[in-house]
Amino acid sequence: MKRRFRVAILFGGKSAEHEISLQSAKNIVEALDKKKYQPILIGINKKGQWSLNEALDKRWPKTIKLNKAGKSLALAPGRKMGPLVRLSGQERVGPVDVVFPVLHGPFGEDGTVQGLLKLANIPFVGAGVLGSAVGMDKDVLKRLLRDAGIRTAKFLVFHRSSSDEIDFDNVQHQLGLPCFIKPANLGSSVGINKVKDREQFEHAIREAFKYDSKILVEEYIQGREIECSVLGNDDPIASLPGEIIPRHEFYSYEAKYLDEKGAALQIPAKLPAHISKEVQDLSIKTFKTLCCEGMARVDFFLKDHKELFVNELNTIPGFTKISMYPKLWEASGISYTELIDRLIQLALERFKRDSKLKTSL
Repeated sequence: MKRRFRVAILFGGKSAEHEISLQSAKNIVEALDKKKYQPILIGINKKGQWSLNEALDKRWPKTIKLNKAGKSLALAPGRKMGPLVRLSGQERVGPVDVVFPVLHGPFGEDGTVQGLLKLANIPFVGAGVLGSAVGMDKDVLKRLLRDAGIRTAKFLVFHRSSSDEIDFDNVQHQLGLPCFIKPANLGSSVGINKVKDREQFEHAIREAFKYDSKILVEEYIQGREIECSVLGNDDPIASLPGEIIPRHEFYSYEAKYLDEKGAALQIPAKLPAHISKEVQDLSIKTFKTLCCEGMARVDFFLKDHKELFVNELNTIPGFTKISMYPKLWEASGISYTELIDRLIQLALERFKRDSKLKTSL
């Protein structure tokens, strides 16, 4: 009988997107081809503690309590693949063949976990250290896009250490109103506010600084919200584009996850053929510009039905059954289960490629 690959699903995390990660991980485990892959569930609680979660049933993850359940884990480097080790008695859980991080936001999507896995010599799904870090920091992301000639909204950056220099009148003069205020390092629209006046501006600044020491103020782009999924390493491909049609004032956290009628998804997006092609080409260019690998979702604004602005890129996009990344691939001919298989194989291919590189004299 052919051996099943051991896939560690890493979920939870310390970020404000913890609950979204649980939803994504549940769907990945359910869709995983069990004849080919053996899932190993590893949860990270909001304090950053890793634990082995052995039980998986139809109630999961609603009943999972990462602060109490599970056995504590640590990573230990291996000559080929780093084993996972239980701290209690040093009983080995691994080795694992590949790790699938399903961690959204800081301490998971920002290169920190990717660096840890790389040091432990373990293959992992998704972007590497650099691509993950760049994709998470909206300030650095937008600067790189701008230098590459990729159109993005005008923006200003402020740090908590100089927050007393943030002037409403100056922002209004440079960016106009309304504008958006957001933490530089977060996703799922957490901490984002649309601002129309001075009072909203001051409130939004305070809220954004709750989540990050660096924030962005962006100009408002009036346009359609288009998204495109990218898959691959050195030769990535792009899915058909989709469109988000928010029923709230913008595609907020509530619209994404709490209100079932918060937005409509148009898959594929109703776009002229040349615009769809431009979205796909620009998605791949953005993916490569930001040094990504494995997967990413690229988000756009389409202004006046002709001008495309890249809003952001997500290196670990949502993986729930209603998430845009897998749904776009389904519309493009790749099922959820096949998508997961391709992502795992891309991780193993990259690990094999990188293992051949000379790292010392």
